[in-house]
Amino acid sequence: MTRERLISLDVFRGLTILLMTIVNNPGDWGNVFPPLLHAEWNGCTPTDLVFPFFIFIMGVAVPLAMPDKTYDSTTFNKILVRSLRMFCLGIFFNFFGKIQLFGLDGIPLLIGRLAITIAVGYALMGSFSSKIKNILAFSILFIYLFLAYSGIEAYHDVRLPGVLQRIAIVYFVVSLLYLKTSQKTQIITGVILLLGYWAIMTLIPVPGFGAANLEKGTNLASWVDSILLKGHMYHETVTWDPEGILSTIPSIVNGIIGLLIGQLLLREITKTQKAQKIVIAGVVLIVVGLLWNIVFPLNKSLWTSSYVLFTTGLATTFLAVLYYVIDIADYKKGFKPFLIWGVNPMIVFFSSQIIPQALVMIEFQNPHNTSEKINLLNYLYRFGIAPFFSNPMAASLAGALVYVCIWTIILWIFYRNKLIFKV
Repeated sequence: MTRERLISLDVFRGLTILLMTIVNNPGDWGNVFPPLLHAEWNGCTPTDLVFPFFIFIMGVAVPLAMPDKTYDSTTFNKILVRSLRMFCLGIFFNFFGKIQLFGLDGIPLLIGRLAITIAVGYALMGSFSSKIKNILAFSILFIYLFLAYSGIEAYHDVRLPGVLQRIAIVYFVVSLLYLKTSQKTQIITGVILLLGYWAIMTLIPVPGFGAANLEKGTNLASWVDSILLKGHMYHETVTWDPEGILSTIPSIVNGIIGLLIGQLLLREITKTQKAQKIVIAGVVLIVVGLLWNIVFPLNKSLWTSSYVLFTTGLATTFLAVLYYVIDIADYKKGFKPFLIWGVNPMIVFFSSQIIPQALVMIEFQNPHNTSEKINLLNYLYRFGIAPFFSNPMAASLAGALVYVCIWTIILWIFYRNKLIFKV
């Protein structure tokens, strides 16, 4: 069976990474339109769809990339190393702002950090032999863990979980499920994970807090993070991590549902039949997710089972629409900008985490107020964008859109020159 390249899936990935770039890079975090922020706790905003959509898309892509389901030691090694490379890239984002070099400060330190970034990026995204990829991935992971637990002051509270780390774990599990199990087993696995997570979160008492609960900081997932990730979470003042250990379990089901949709796309039925089945699946998932929300609220931080079904339902339905428009009706006009984002997501994900941190490190005397220092990122926004808007939220969104435009130009150049960056 030959690989099937779905333009609609690339476009979907592009739309998702573009939305991620917008919500992660506002001009002013103090003035952001509510839909571009995560829900405070329970609930689901458009921003809360980005991460689960990524995992779903990854799940769909697995069978499309391996339609023959050939499993051997070579295949296993490729999956393992790719997972490790993603995992290590994700952790590096957390290390970047903490790197110390021979007492350097300011611009010299920034240059040193950027040099290390280029080296790590090349080691984890460069094209090498399988053996070299193995050595580099395991070596970098060992260095991270050594620094995090070495007692060195600069790294004593570096965060270990993260978005790419969770995606890497889900990719590893889902890929092996696809290659080693039947669709029936995959469905049963997903059901067990969702029901099991619901049970342990709502039935098991929380040590030190009493009865099971779903409140911020006192739930079981928070307790597990505080024990196993102490000192290495999202923020040193909280006792839980939004990409923590226990909440990673149900996120695997986002990948499994994507995996099932990907296998449906490989079936030998008409494209119209595929679209119909996909949209029906999407609607069913949305309805079940909303019903489950009554007793197990939609919550991204806890990654509740209802949140899994609701978000994958939306993702499935959205993919069905794109699939019909692009791959069935063959209407591709206007989708090219999203396509160029979709075929090169990793370089955007990696660089977008580094660039803002780098710009913040460049400080100088504010020419408009010589009594204060200002960093380059703040300066560009305050004096290059904000003055053109009376609404501070609109100005903040404009800052994000300017960043998107810059990246669109960069990605267009990459696309024209067939430069694709992968792990």
